[in-house]
Amino acid sequence: MRTDIGQAYRGRKAAWAALAAAVLMLAATLGCGSGESPKAGAAAGEKKVIVIGFDGMDPKILTRLMQEGKLPNFKKLAKEGDFKELGTSMPPQSPVAWSDFITGMNPGGHGIFDFIHREPGTMFPYLSTSSAEPPEKTVTVGKWVIPLSSGKVSLLRRGKAFWEYLTDNGVKATVFRVPANFPTVKDGARQLSGMGTPDMQGTYGTYSYYTDEKIDPDRKLSGGRAFRAKVRANRVAASLPGPPNTFLKDAPQSKVDFVVYIDPENPVAKIDIQGKEIIMKEGEWSDWVKIDYEMVPYLQSASGIVRFYLKEIRPGFKLYVTPVNIDPSSPALPISSPEDYSEDIAEEIGLYYTQGIPEDSKALSEDVLADGEFLQQADIVFGEETDMLELELGRFRSGLLFFYIGRVDQLSHMFWRTMDPKHPAYESAGKLRAVIENAYVEMDAVLGRVLGVVDENTTLIVLSDHGFAPFYRAFNLNSWLAREGYVTLTDDTESEFFQNVDWKGTRAYGVGFNGLYLNMKGREGGGIVAEGDRDALLEEITEKLLAVKDPGNGKQVITKIYRAEDIYSGPFLKDAPDLVIGYDSGYRASWETVLGSFPKEILRDNKQKWSGDHLIEADLVPGILLSNKKIAAGRPTLRDLAPTILGEFGIEKQEGMTGNSVFEVGTGK
Repeated sequence: MRTDIGQAYRGRKAAWAALAAAVLMLAATLGCGSGESPKAGAAAGEKKVIVIGFDGMDPKILTRLMQEGKLPNFKKLAKEGDFKELGTSMPPQSPVAWSDFITGMNPGGHGIFDFIHREPGTMFPYLSTSSAEPPEKTVTVGKWVIPLSSGKVSLLRRGKAFWEYLTDNGVKATVFRVPANFPTVKDGARQLSGMGTPDMQGTYGTYSYYTDEKIDPDRKLSGGRAFRAKVRANRVAASLPGPPNTFLKDAPQSKVDFVVYIDPENPVAKIDIQGKEIIMKEGEWSDWVKIDYEMVPYLQSASGIVRFYLKEIRPGFKLYVTPVNIDPSSPALPISSPEDYSEDIAEEIGLYYTQGIPEDSKALSEDVLADGEFLQQADIVFGEETDMLELELGRFRSGLLFFYIGRVDQLSHMFWRTMDPKHPAYESAGKLRAVIENAYVEMDAVLGRVLGVVDENTTLIVLSDHGFAPFYRAFNLNSWLAREGYVTLTDDTESEFFQNVDWKGTRAYGVGFNGLYLNMKGREGGGIVAEGDRDALLEEITEKLLAVKDPGNGKQVITKIYRAEDIYSGPFLKDAPDLVIGYDSGYRASWETVLGSFPKEILRDNKQKWSGDHLIEADLVPGILLSNKKIAAGRPTLRDLAPTILGEFGIEKQEGMTGNSVFEVGTGK
């Protein structure tokens, strides 16, 4: 479940020069490209295509707000150009959907089927879009582990990205924070990685929280770590964890010490860290602070950046620190292509979030950040995004510009509960009721800025990867499978990662948000299901799952179930789940299902702040598609966008792409 930054960083700098010295310098080995293709711009002239990706924007909400006159720029674009629903991926998960968009292929072609995949030999889950491999050869000298070969970080999304075909044909391309694109690769396009980019600890985001309150040892913070802070003489001494130091045996976690000095009278404190002094008021966010983690004394360090939030000084002490982000001005991993592109952006707008999903929804879910504090942090993220957009629009002259903003998606996840009285987590929230609506209004302003640079040579495409739905009830798929006799457990604990599963008596299991696998002989490490029994078993499970009703209201929990071979094609079909489950609106797989756990209940109310979702039946959560050109396709899908963009530059649809240009009659059906 973890991309090991320490291993990747160590591998990126390559082999040590002299073993006798025990601690030696490294040479860079993971370059990310040296700039644009020498042919860039030669074939395209002044032709421009701007693609804006608003993650999670829902067509029903968008239509209502346009009709209410709250989105004048969307309304103008829809009237003068076109607006249609956009078919999403199967399943409608962001890494799957954006991979469909990037390649023009279905998951059988690009190999991304879920946020979470599993290793069939061990059943251990892993993040689907990237992996880190340590150096194959090392030498241990005392306490030091010396690499003799390079490690690497790999992008697991397969299939050629559409912008590679553009640069191959001399078209300039800038691709800004598209999900499922870490690490970026050398292909002639300027790229900054997005969703899927880890923090310096190798996770999707692990914050640090310091408090003088008693910490419940049984409470697990899935998105962070809590530390007991002792206030003595108005002083708190603490340390900030960083990446694992894989130059040392057992790869201990690196850390940097810091001290907080509390004003005895005023709600003010000073943070002293590595010679930097940050003075903050209670309820204030700091600017970005650079942190250098020493890997090898005097020779090697890893640079990260954090923001501090001084939540409270009195009566209790509470300090939140963001996940340690990769420093864009000195990146430890290839977050951009060419490698100095992230540095160029930092020089222009200052330091910024590089973590793939920067809004810290886990801290909000775990009540480390309150609603208003989370919104402040989300506003910081959005401010950086708009600064980046201004920068790129200002220097965009020809070719492709793709720009991604995830604000609507994250706020819809966390604040659906404030606008839906039927939600189990609903609360009378005052101004919070308008958080999601306000996000759409903010995107309208973004669209207005983009429309201001569109001329007669520009094709504008605005899209979202999926829409949104309420998340009322969680379904524990693995618990249901155990109850129905498809899984045999060794005990009744709720261990993660299938630790209490007897594979010799297990025929089916769930991994990820929408996937169900059979325990097949010759595929799974402990497989027992013979190939000849596969069809009958899948039919039996499908029939039973479609019959599951919510005992509270009698509703059908799952509306559609698909066999992989019926919806996917391509070289990676063999890696797909056997069944893809489409939940009804209001239902979703539980968090426990995702990681192979077995809670006692089958269904439960979702009372968490994560209250809206889209990991359901794809037909229920289409995205949006708008353009300043008429859309000829009757039912466009995400897979149509790659050939559409290529077509705007006179480049034919490429082999393996399953879609067609949305501007051509008779396509997208």
